[in-house]
Amino acid sequence: MYLLIALSAIIAPFIFLVLLRFPATKGMTWSALIVILFAITVWGMEGEVIVSSIFQGTHKTLTILWILFGALVLLNTLRNTGAVDRINQGFQSISADMRAQVIIVAFLFGALIEGAAGFGTPAMVTGPLLVALGFRPLAAATIALVADSASVAFGAVGTPIAVGLSNVPIANATFYDDIGIMVTTLDLFAGTFIPFVLVILLTIFFGKNKSLKQALPMLPWSLVVGLSYTGSALLYAVVFGQEFVAILASLTALVIATLTAKKGWILPKETWREAVREGFVVKEKKSEMGIIAAWSPYVVVVVLLLMTRIIPWLTEFTQSAIDLSWTNILGVEGVSSNWEFLYSPGTILAVAAVLSVFLHKKSFRTFLTASKDSLSTMKTTSISLIATLAMVHVFTNSGMNLNELASMPQYIAESLANSLGFIWLLVAPFLGELGSFITGSATVSTLTFSPIQYSVANQIGLDVNAVLAAQVIGAGAGNMICVHNVVAASAVVGLSGKEGDIIRKTLLPAILYALIVGIVGFIIAHFFL
Repeated sequence: MYLLIALSAIIAPFIFLVLLRFPATKGMTWSALIVILFAITVWGMEGEVIVSSIFQGTHKTLTILWILFGALVLLNTLRNTGAVDRINQGFQSISADMRAQVIIVAFLFGALIEGAAGFGTPAMVTGPLLVALGFRPLAAATIALVADSASVAFGAVGTPIAVGLSNVPIANATFYDDIGIMVTTLDLFAGTFIPFVLVILLTIFFGKNKSLKQALPMLPWSLVVGLSYTGSALLYAVVFGQEFVAILASLTALVIATLTAKKGWILPKETWREAVREGFVVKEKKSEMGIIAAWSPYVVVVVLLLMTRIIPWLTEFTQSAIDLSWTNILGVEGVSSNWEFLYSPGTILAVAAVLSVFLHKKSFRTFLTASKDSLSTMKTTSISLIATLAMVHVFTNSGMNLNELASMPQYIAESLANSLGFIWLLVAPFLGELGSFITGSATVSTLTFSPIQYSVANQIGLDVNAVLAAQVIGAGAGNMICVHNVVAASAVVGLSGKEGDIIRKTLLPAILYALIVGIVGFIIAHFFL
């Protein structure tokens, strides 16, 4: 019974969003109420801990809404300055094929943003950009979420590994680099296929014929791009360590993808544009804006993100100058929420939007109009996110109870370990996904479950690095389906209320990714280590 109740944080959202197709505002509110009720009546959580957890979720919602606003205001400003039209024309000159565009924009540019920022930022940036390029909103949100997976292990300059595994007894810099090498090794057999998976999703769900045949001509090129990412990622992990893998690998693959696409190398001759939304047309009149000027705000975003994360004095300044964090909420020790305002990707995105007005020599009113449009898009999203994150934090804080029970996530992990230990390497990535599905963070998933993964690996004699690498990759794959990422991704493309439709499309890729990683990890650990 306890296991079923602990799983309510997973079962309830699945029933309400996926099966009953409730909008997130309604489905997540009911899910939160159910989990909170069980937390009080069965787990024995006190009212003070419950309320502080709800406030923690509300505060965390503000941090996500700020990133959401930053992503939207940047895109809307670039629409108003004409930069989006120029970017679109630039893509037409590289490849007008939407199958190629999803790989370049969502997978590779998204990986670059992930490597610099993490924390769900890529889908909030690439989703709206895909819409601006003519994609249907549902296609844009689905593709953006699935694309933001292989790079997540190395997101925010290696945070999911360096912070996520920090509570493992053997944690040190060398250990983190070893995990990075193992992650990239496993991803040669799984992450390489993500670009082709994006093409399959695009053609099957959003093509007129909904056929796999329309995806197959893209197989050679998508595998070349995928391998250029995962292969270079392994090289960079070995040579430089794990911090900059996503950034360097995405840049490498971007160069290869752009050059090969521009030359039409191993790409189909027919241009596929069946996912274009109704009424969208590419402006034929060539923009007077240069392509470098059009992309300059996004360059500013990447540069500022990297500077604030790798220059020590700037990191310290941005993390401390305007600190809106809330520590020990209502006096409950350990219940806190961080919001270092200047360090937030939302602030950097907003700064880039303001700078774009000057870079493109437009009136400041352009930014103000974009801000107004962005705020109007976010109206219902806050309700969904508050409910989702209230549920998440009650779930994760459930270890503070009067019944002396382990926290719900720990109870789930220990139950799985006791019954499935003999095939644990097949289970490990799914536990990572489970953590991300609920918490919305690969880092938090790994922080929560890595001690259990480490303990199980030692108990049954499995290679620790293989198990923990599977956890990290699974946590990254969980980005595809985690509720608050889906809520945010649907909001930025104007699809609030369609979260269940998105999860139904991203669920299978998430399961397949974890399954492949589990099988490959099992083979490597049992036959090669």
